[in-house]
Amino acid sequence: MDRSMSRIRDHSLLLVLVIIVFSISPFVSSSRSRTDGVIVKQSDFQALRAIKNELIDFRGILKSWNDSGLGACGGGWLGIKCVNGEVIAIQLPWKGLGGRISEKIGQLRALRKISLHDNVIGGVVPTSLILLPNLRGVYLFNNRLSGSIPPSIGRRSPVLQTLDLSNNQLTGTVSPNLANSARLYRLNLSYNALSGSIPVSLTRSSSLTFLALEHNNLSGFIPDTWGGMVSMNKSYQLQYLTLDHNRLSGKIPASISKLSMLEEINLSDNRINGTIPDELGGLSRLTVLDLSNNLIDGAIPASFSNLSALGTLVLKSNLLDNQIPEDIDRLKNLSMLDLSNNKFVGRIPATIGNISGLASLDLSENNFTGEIPNSLVSLENLTSLDVSYNNLSGIVPSLLSKMFNSSAFVGNLELCGYSPSTQCASPPPQTLPSPVSGVVKPRHRKLSTKDIILIVSGALLVVLLLLCCMLLCCLIRKKANSKAKNGSKASGLATTAGRGAKAVPEVGGTEVESGEAGGKLVHFDGPFVFAADDLLCATAEIMGKSTYGTAYKATLEDGNQVAVKRLREKITKGQKEFEAEVAELGKIRHPNILALRAYYLGPKGEKLLVYDYMPNGSLSSFLHARGPETTIDWPTRMRIAIGITKGICFLHTKENIIHGNLTSSNILLDEQNNPKIADVGLSRLMTTAGNTNVIATAGTLGYRAPELSKIKNASTKTDVYSLGVIILELLTGKSPSEATDGLDLPQWVASIVKEEWTNEVFDVELMRDAPNIGDELLNTLKLALHCVDPTPTARPEAPQVLQKLEEIKPELMLAATSSGDDGTAVQEKSE
Repeated sequence: MDRSMSRIRDHSLLLVLVIIVFSISPFVSSSRSRTDGVIVKQSDFQALRAIKNELIDFRGILKSWNDSGLGACGGGWLGIKCVNGEVIAIQLPWKGLGGRISEKIGQLRALRKISLHDNVIGGVVPTSLILLPNLRGVYLFNNRLSGSIPPSIGRRSPVLQTLDLSNNQLTGTVSPNLANSARLYRLNLSYNALSGSIPVSLTRSSSLTFLALEHNNLSGFIPDTWGGMVSMNKSYQLQYLTLDHNRLSGKIPASISKLSMLEEINLSDNRINGTIPDELGGLSRLTVLDLSNNLIDGAIPASFSNLSALGTLVLKSNLLDNQIPEDIDRLKNLSMLDLSNNKFVGRIPATIGNISGLASLDLSENNFTGEIPNSLVSLENLTSLDVSYNNLSGIVPSLLSKMFNSSAFVGNLELCGYSPSTQCASPPPQTLPSPVSGVVKPRHRKLSTKDIILIVSGALLVVLLLLCCMLLCCLIRKKANSKAKNGSKASGLATTAGRGAKAVPEVGGTEVESGEAGGKLVHFDGPFVFAADDLLCATAEIMGKSTYGTAYKATLEDGNQVAVKRLREKITKGQKEFEAEVAELGKIRHPNILALRAYYLGPKGEKLLVYDYMPNGSLSSFLHARGPETTIDWPTRMRIAIGITKGICFLHTKENIIHGNLTSSNILLDEQNNPKIADVGLSRLMTTAGNTNVIATAGTLGYRAPELSKIKNASTKTDVYSLGVIILELLTGKSPSEATDGLDLPQWVASIVKEEWTNEVFDVELMRDAPNIGDELLNTLKLALHCVDPTPTARPEAPQVLQKLEEIKPELMLAATSSGDDGTAVQEKSE
């Protein structure tokens, strides 16, 4: 009996437990959603639904966010990461999202990271972010957020590490509370419309390593409290300080020198005055200092000679005077020095020639006197020089006049030898000492009035005779040219080469003629022909210099313009071998290859190559030397990239030619900005030593593949590497020759991508259309990084690059093909 009663009690208890379980199960399921073994917190699920409802999903990428909550923490919901059923991250960059961020985001109490950058999200920054105690990273840059920054976001976010709200439409002031987070190391509020002053609290943060407030409307003085509150056990970590393009005034605070870790300072485009603090010379890690476009006066501090790591020093457009310190050469790592538009006086120090890595030197619009130091010739990496509009005198060193355009020297009335119109007068004859022993004092006789009249009359007579001779020569030459041109029109052949010149019949599809001075001009097909004397007497303007030689813009007497490259004679092959190679190069025709139209061999070994003249200059100038009002949209950049790739494909597959020196400087643009690859095949005209120099130069400019430092032989893979650098140049707007954070362009891009700061890679102009072209930008970036892979075998071949570009931007490829701009069609026509 007792045993049966016990069984009944056991069954009753079991029944009660079952009833309890089933009765509470709705509550359990209502507080958690189960998917694939992952339980989702119900309050987080409701918050995510609210966030989805207030966002505008233009592309339908939030379809996976279903109403049941299934998969929210199981990997099924795009961009959501969870731990123990709680959402810790929302990552939806580059998704074309609009709308606004719901205040319900404050319910995600475990949220650590919100990354919605590079969208078109508007509205305000949610104030409910202050309710998130675990918030570490806020990445909302490149959107359309407006309003002010929640003032308590720093005070109520104790573990916040990164706050990036750059490139939005934020107004209001920078809250002092932002510095209350003891772990905040990256603060970027640049490219907004923030006003007010810089909070003192930010100058005392010992955790900040990156502070970017540029391109706002900040005003007032820069606080002089940097490093003022650091205890004995702490030190400032700030490495990057950019306050440029604001309305800041007052002096540069000396306390900045306490930031011993600083690597970059940019205070340009403000209203800063006073002198440069001598204390800044103690920043031993500083690599970039830009104080341009302010009202700074005084001299360059002598302590700057201690800035051994400095690579870029830009002080242009200030009121600086005095002289350049003679020990400027202690800046061994300096690659860019810009002191233009100041009031510097004295001579240009010859010691500048000791800075071996100097690539850009701008001393224009100052009051420098004396001669240009010959030591500048020894700067092998110098690619940009400007000493215009000073009071310089004497002769420009011949190598400098050959390397740089005349515009680099104009505005110096007593300077000569840098262009045909500024030839230097011959030096006076030297008198020999008298062989008679002893010292004989010369006799001086005062000139009479009669003597002076005779001397002046004789000088005038000589001048008149010279003028008559010149006029007579011009008339004879004009008459001869007129006859030659009439003869050309009548016969349909090339013009003769002047008096006594004899036209030679066509040989192998070319037209050959001898010049008046005994040289030889060979024409290939082209829009017009000319005589050798016409070419040699054309008005010439230096466009640039390279290891191969000097490029000129030549204007013929009839107004036609051509580009002429005068090759360096010491590094070119002998005449017979040269002519055989250049004849093959003259046959190459492709829409994206600069056509070789003629060549000239002079009687003294001169070698001139004549090309079509491209009015829009080089891609390098197009990207880096344009004014702020000129923008380059994405289709234009992509069309240029595709054109260059087509040209390289044609060279590799149809002509079996390795370019070997592909840079943005030898990509030229026609009237429609279509790219033409220049310097094609020039390596075939050079000696082995000459080609070695070309490879070395390409390395200093940042385009050389790493393996060339060992093997010295260019290949299709080294061309693809250079092509990848150019594509990165188009994407970033940065010149490869300018080191960024001590890295070359491919390394810098790779490092930024690795840190998930991809938006910082792209040119700011492209960010405006990022919601529409985000996928294209990312895919092109991936392709470019594939091209610059350090391992040659890992890189694609040029046809593969072209195929990928076609997949990224098929409408451009279709338009190019329909217009006949494809290599295959052109090759068939030429055959």
